Amino acid sequence: MRPLAVAMLSAAGLAACSSPNPRIYTIGVQPGAVISGSVKNIELRDIGLAGYLDRPEIVRSSSGYRLQIMANDMWGEPLGGMIGRVLAVELAQRLPASNVYSERSAISVVADAVVEVNVQRMDEEPDGDLTFLAQVAVKFRDRPQPLTRTFTIRKPPASTSVADEAAAESLAIGELADGLAAMLAR
Repeated sequence: MRPLAVAMLSAAGLAACSSPNPRIYTIGVQPGAVISGSVKNIELRDIGLAGYLDRPEIVRSSSGYRLQIMANDMWGEPLGGMIGRVLAVELAQRLPASNVYSERSAISVVADAVVEVNVQRMDEEPDGDLTFLAQVAVKFRDRPQPLTRTFTIRKPPASTSVADEAAAESLAIGELADGLAAMLAR
């Protein structure tokens, strides 16, 4: 066989074995009601994630003792960082008199309140609804005890597509931002 034909067959074989390009998704910022009367400087700590969510691939479900992971559908950035980035923008929109800084921000200020979030669950139920479960603590500099709350938010995706799952996750995180803004209001 000629060298050119061998090279073409090898290239065709490699192309047939390669996987398709991954589909990349993000969490979208959701608008919310503006609240006045919050503290001036808010530090949003890095988001804690349940281990099964801490992966580039999107987790569709964790029901039936089995993880259903979308092998070719991935987050565009690490999930904890993305949720933190979106929450910071959403909190700043809801609390315009406040400055919201991420823990890893290049800006360092003395925080009047520190927000901590642990995401325990973010996947679909067997009925198709998204369940978002997060524990939060808001620590005010001038109060001895933090405010704590557990948020359990269910959102039905518009369809079974991964894009609609990401949209439902965006809505759930927006609802979390609404609740955090209310906790931060004085």
